[in-house]
Amino acid sequence: MNLTEPSTENVIYMIDMIKDKLRMVNADAMKPEHFDTSQYEDLVYLYEMVMKRDAFSPSEMQAIVTELGSLRKS
Repeated sequence: MNLTEPSTENVIYMIDMIKDKLRMVNADAMKPEHFDTSQYEDLVYLYEMVMKRDAFSPSEMQAIVTELGSLRKS
């Protein structure tokens, strides 16, 4: 998947992959439609950081979820 171009499809893909990787219990709280391309670069950065790690501490998990929350549409 080419993530260099901001698109709704790329946002959906990245959010779904982050949710899967983090094994989020309440995955419905992070629906792809809550995000748009206005914060695309930040979302790509977070996606790349999450994908290159194998495990996360509870505090890292909380920080990632907090960051995702800050990237949601207002």
